[in-house]
Amino acid sequence: MEPSEVQAALETEGLKQESAPDQPAAVEWADSDLKAIVEAVIYLTDEPLSADQIAIGLKQPAANVGRVLDELVVEYGKSEHGVTVREIAGGYKMSTKPEHHEAIRAFVRNLKPPLKLSLPALETLALIAYKQPVTTPEIMEVRGVQGAGVIRTLLDRK
Repeated sequence: MEPSEVQAALETEGLKQESAPDQPAAVEWADSDLKAIVEAVIYLTDEPLSADQIAIGLKQPAANVGRVLDELVVEYGKSEHGVTVREIAGGYKMSTKPEHHEAIRAFVRNLKPPLKLSLPALETLALIAYKQPVTTPEIMEVRGVQGAGVIRTLLDRK
């Protein structure tokens, strides 16, 4: 997130800020709020983030962020959680626990593959989305081909 986006989000949330002329504004959060925000940051990033990166991004003292990260590591280390916060490559990342990998693999294998549509089906679906409500003859007129089979396929696939 760009600094201007972070600033806008902070202002939207109505968070208290302290600013000094020579340094960026610091944001005051309650410990529970900081913990929730750090947890969300770790969850949504693809790459591991160091405590310093998180502290700079959230404009918080590194000691506070480090303490919160230690709390999250301990909390997610408990057996009732299916995910954990781990320190990897000098940063922190949320991941599934190793003891659940086989069950997760089995679950993912049983997922239905994404619905694949042919190019004519995609064209027809785009036309329906754009011009709705639309009738079958109108679709055939715009596409210039007979499309009853494509429409039937789309209806079958809901």
